[in-house]
Amino acid sequence: MPINQTLSQYSDYSYTTATAIYVLALMFTLFEQGFGAKGRLAAERSKQRVRELVGAGGPSVSTVTPAEPPREVGRPERVGRMGAALLVLAALLHLAAIVLRGFAVHRAPWGNMYEYGMATTFIAVLTWIVILRKFPVRHLTGFVLTPVVILMFVNGTMLYTTAAPVQPALQSYWLIIHVSAAIIGSGVFLVPGVASVLYLFRAAHDDNPAKFAKFGPKLPTADVLDRIAYRTTIFAFPVFTFGVLCGAVWAEAAWGRFWGWDPKETVAFVAWVVYAAYLHSRATAGWRGKRAAIINVVGFSATVFNLFFVNLVTSGLHSYAGG
Repeated sequence: MPINQTLSQYSDYSYTTATAIYVLALMFTLFEQGFGAKGRLAAERSKQRVRELVGAGGPSVSTVTPAEPPREVGRPERVGRMGAALLVLAALLHLAAIVLRGFAVHRAPWGNMYEYGMATTFIAVLTWIVILRKFPVRHLTGFVLTPVVILMFVNGTMLYTTAAPVQPALQSYWLIIHVSAAIIGSGVFLVPGVASVLYLFRAAHDDNPAKFAKFGPKLPTADVLDRIAYRTTIFAFPVFTFGVLCGAVWAEAAWGRFWGWDPKETVAFVAWVVYAAYLHSRATAGWRGKRAAIINVVGFSATVFNLFFVNLVTSGLHSYAGG
């Protein structure tokens, strides 16, 4: 079927607009992160003061409610809420860009590096929106949006590919199954990667408060960051495993072997082993904390390396999906 150039152009417009709104949301969330810390520190001091009064026999417990969460007030918090609303709006435009691209090319919209990157960054943003509903970490949105905006800019400029049919090697139903699983796994892995990096900073502050006095208090507790990293990884890992297995089945049908140590296959296997080691170490009491977070960061680094260096620098059987 011929390519619908009108829908393809609308997809490009939606992608560009979504990127611009992500940048605006990033600025709003960074404003909250930078200037909203005073409110969070004041709330912590207030709770600490309440505990001291109760412990010293001051006001009765009935007149004090230390368990009541502090209300968000002030301009930084309002700006942060605006940033969260812009994040949702940009995600909707991002989804529209993917759907319009699919209708324009009459296939699954992840047949090249540009489309793959567009879908992966959307999954990362969607994962973070879900996290925001589960954890009070809205002020950390800037740390997640920064790599997303960079990836979208690189994807829309250096890796952009005009709408066109895929090569015969990709004209298979496995394109939908295998690549979609890889997209979901890779996109979700961005969130625990960022959370693990922040965990290391928070742990460094807890170990040496004087040295990290300006940065540590702006982060949630190490336990919250650890739970975010673990729960997102434990969701993404089975999906990523399914994608690797489907890739092996597709390779057998296309190339006559399940595994051939192609660069893409090799690095994907290395990333799988690292994440398996993370989940194993995280479930083992002696390997929780910093060492588990470091393993998660290594796994995320392998995923990014596989996405860019392997696809764009090395040559292999997966090179036909390049930009």
